[in-house]
Amino acid sequence: MKLCFSLIFFSKIFVAANGPQGILYPQQSESRELFSLDGVWTFAISPKFDQDIGFKNQWYRKELKKASKYVIPMPVPSSYNDITQNATIRDFVGWVWYERTFFVPARWRGEQRVFLRFGSANYETVVWINGVKVTNHSGGYLPFVAEVTKQLSYGSENKVTVALNNTLTPLTIPQGRIVFPNNTDRYPPGYFIQEYNFDFTNYAGIHRPVYLYTTPRSYIDDVTVTTETSEDNYFGTIRYSILCQGCSKDAMLYTDLLDEDGANVASNFGPKNKISFKRPKLWWPNLMHERPGYLYTLKIHLKDGDVEDFYRLKIGVRSLSWNSSGIFINHQKVYFQGFGKHEDFLIKGRGVDYSLIVKDFNLINWLGANSFRTSHYPYAEEIMDFADKNGIMVIDEIPGVGLDHFGADLLKNHLEAMKELIHRDKNRPSVVMWSIGNEPQSQKPEAAPYYSQVVNFTKLLDPTRPVTLVLSRGYFEDKAAPFLDVICFNRYYSWYSDTGHLELIQQQLLNEARNWHNKFRKPVMMTEYGAGSIAGFHSDPPVVWTEDYQTALMKEYFKGFDILRKEGFFIGEMIWNFADFGTPQGSTRVFGNHKGIFARDRSPKPAAHLLKQRYESIVTALK
Repeated sequence: MKLCFSLIFFSKIFVAANGPQGILYPQQSESRELFSLDGVWTFAISPKFDQDIGFKNQWYRKELKKASKYVIPMPVPSSYNDITQNATIRDFVGWVWYERTFFVPARWRGEQRVFLRFGSANYETVVWINGVKVTNHSGGYLPFVAEVTKQLSYGSENKVTVALNNTLTPLTIPQGRIVFPNNTDRYPPGYFIQEYNFDFTNYAGIHRPVYLYTTPRSYIDDVTVTTETSEDNYFGTIRYSILCQGCSKDAMLYTDLLDEDGANVASNFGPKNKISFKRPKLWWPNLMHERPGYLYTLKIHLKDGDVEDFYRLKIGVRSLSWNSSGIFINHQKVYFQGFGKHEDFLIKGRGVDYSLIVKDFNLINWLGANSFRTSHYPYAEEIMDFADKNGIMVIDEIPGVGLDHFGADLLKNHLEAMKELIHRDKNRPSVVMWSIGNEPQSQKPEAAPYYSQVVNFTKLLDPTRPVTLVLSRGYFEDKAAPFLDVICFNRYYSWYSDTGHLELIQQQLLNEARNWHNKFRKPVMMTEYGAGSIAGFHSDPPVVWTEDYQTALMKEYFKGFDILRKEGFFIGEMIWNFADFGTPQGSTRVFGNHKGIFARDRSPKPAAHLLKQRYESIVTALK
């Protein structure tokens, strides 16, 4: 296929019609300043049986220490659950309050705009600046931004107040419900319990970085990039669309494509255009090329009279396609070898931790993995940046885990979460598949029209990537599978079913994977399998919960995977889980979920060494 080198451009700048549309990650540039609000904030919980007191008494209009009797320091970003020695705070459900003060330079007054951006806060969030509400957001895993230019006091102290509620309901994504036992013999009046249908801790707090940043009055608001390559990978094409805010009709946009050394590769202009060039350095998955994860920089320059704005976007040049038996990057079939993960660690919970991010990617590379799924929610942008740089393929999943009772209101929230995720991650080369959820009750008749709409909506927003839904119901009863591009399924043979019977794994795995493909004629991959193990537990012959049983089980799955891979339609294996993680307290969980190949502190179990050997052998076999 020969790519056209003609230039297509439009004379008018694309202008956002109703305020900021983009969610570009904040950065410093020639025209922008950046100020982190991370650190130690002031924190208070609401009284359990008077949750609205902070709103009724307008805590956002006064200092929090004067509004509440019980104020403590709280790090941001972090989950608040495991920071204190107070079980009430650890298990709290409802409204909590955050506050901090900060100075804004006097020089920011005038010809600049100022924005406040949260990487995420779980789940319902309301934000005030100096007592004035500036935004609210629903959903616990994606960023939100508000312009605060008019609410700030320049050259003096300012106050940001955040009210945050982690309550989950049948209409939230993910779902939950509040249960009132109504048994006064056992429970006090008004007592309630938060229930939810997923096996990880519903951590709460301001989990990701908080930034204050500036732009010029006319600024680059959003960028959309797609890439493709010729069949021989000799030509590469980058198509881009740039959205501006506050721009005049005479504003101009210029783009430069820079390589990793900063050298200019190609240039163009206009808000919607393409850059085509020879011999591109392609973005390859880890272990498919000697230089995986190659990133260019798209330097964007807006000039509107005497106003200028600059933004730099990291992009990878690759092609992505799929058919009934595979997914192809740069016209080569890929095999996924990875795992499900969690944003989870001691003390900080789900809070962004740069040292942990770097450690995890060191372990990912040590293992010889090339992929992971963001089970069961979108991960921090800082994690996704490392996936881009390291050539790690990502199945990007929204928090639609264990969904049931499919109705119009739930669908509305589901589509909004999907829209926000695609808006955030649409330009990432590492994102090779969208996952619209995990293990729903997809055997129900109402699941068919529900997931048909979610898939169609996702494809409308982004037709360049395949769409999946991770399934746990049987192939013979599932109603969502016909609408998917890839069949992902989770099974725990010889763990949750036929416990201890390792001899059954191969037969059950082979039959089910083949049945999924034969019925739906789609690529098939296993996105969860595994067994729990307690570090230091051993037995010969192996029994469940020992490290010996975990590795013995893995070996039986590996035999089945090798057979399936040769049949052409089976495209990947992802073990559950990368590391042990926290869960709600319960009689079936002893201090968390122990299916990790690493312990929660990242010390390797024997399973990690076995998986490393496995992934290295796959790379050798595919060469």
